[in-house]
Amino acid sequence: MELHLVKKNALILASSQGLGKAMAAELVKEGANVMLASRDGEKLAAAQRELSQLGTGKVSYMVTDITKAEDIKSLVAQTAEEFGGIDILINNAGGPPGGSFSDFNDEEWQQSFELNLLSFIRTIRESLPHLKKQGGKIVNIASSSIKEPIPGLILSNTFRTAIVGLSKTLASELAPDRILINTVGPGRIATDRVQHLDKMNAEKQGVTPEEMTEQSINKIPLGRYGEPEEFAKFVTFLVSGANTYITGQSYLVDGGMIKSI
Repeated sequence: MELHLVKKNALILASSQGLGKAMAAELVKEGANVMLASRDGEKLAAAQRELSQLGTGKVSYMVTDITKAEDIKSLVAQTAEEFGGIDILINNAGGPPGGSFSDFNDEEWQQSFELNLLSFIRTIRESLPHLKKQGGKIVNIASSSIKEPIPGLILSNTFRTAIVGLSKTLASELAPDRILINTVGPGRIATDRVQHLDKMNAEKQGVTPEEMTEQSINKIPLGRYGEPEEFAKFVTFLVSGANTYITGQSYLVDGGMIKSI
């Protein structure tokens, strides 16, 4: 299958490590130019060096706090200027703190809103003038909670599902401009974030992190955590030229863990 990604220009948020970096790696392998963004300059520089060896595409980075509107404006402008345009936008953000409803005050709700929803809205808004020029692809990274709320993650459950509503609405609004937009939720993918959640849940239940991980794996029909590369390959298809008719949809990459239809 030809993905038609050579010389396409992609902007990926939260891409110095984890799923963001894995998605960047797959795009670089396919010949795309990729702009990395996160708050950690050292990790970004290391990721750029590593990913630049994987393909013919150019890899750049910009230190960005995606909770700040001016940072997002600068990031989008720099990406368009350096690459000559933007064809692909992948919105991604680290997960908010775990806890129940009574654990969080207004400030913490506001912080999660700005990180996990408003950042996506702002980046889409800034990128649209570039995406509209030749059509483009947007993928919003959410969570398996878009299909089934995760106990102890009320902030994530709230704002990840809001992303689905945003994407579904924009699918209709952006279709005349030949922009396809979809949402993808990872299940238990082997990242630092999942390791942190396993440790947090282990402490709550009075078990070891290893026992917690085993409990989680037992709920996955495929019997293991997914690898970041497996998740990234699916997203790569959605933002590629091979996807010409899929928009407004929500997908899980979870090894069959979520049982909802």
